Amino acid sequence: MKNSLIVLAFLVFNAIGFSQETEVKYDENLAKSLHADEYGMKKYVFCLLKSGSNKIASKEETKKLFEGHMENIGKLAKEGKLVVAGPFMKNDRNYRGIYIFNVETIEEAKALVATDPAIKANLLEAELTPWYCTAALQETVKIHEKIAKTKM
Repeated sequence: MKNSLIVLAFLVFNAIGFSQETEVKYDENLAKSLHADEYGMKKYVFCLLKSGSNKIASKEETKKLFEGHMENIGKLAKEGKLVVAGPFMKNDRNYRGIYIFNVETIEEAKALVATDPAIKANLLEAELTPWYCTAALQETVKIHEKIAKTKM
């Protein structure tokens, strides 16, 4: 948990640092469209994905479940419910990846996590935490579509 807090602090400080400029260029319409507060921030739910308890799934079953996992990521991103998703590199903490959900409550995030086949099959386990970050984070998916030459 301590390490996940360090990761969260790093992400927040980077987001805040990048969002600070000497000259304010406030765009009220954009802020409203992103549901930003007066600081340009909003609530999200951070999800740390860890290795789950299912260690007996076959290679074929695991492959199929992770294909469904990737499809679900795409679906949630298109719906605007998932603003960041990605795997961790190999590590000794069983951390597998993260989601940042564009919802305000743990309950809403639990409903979204329940749509992931790899989580349902216990290949992955989700740890959910309320998070406060720049509302601009929601624009990540649109930007990614412009820079990804090959789809995953």
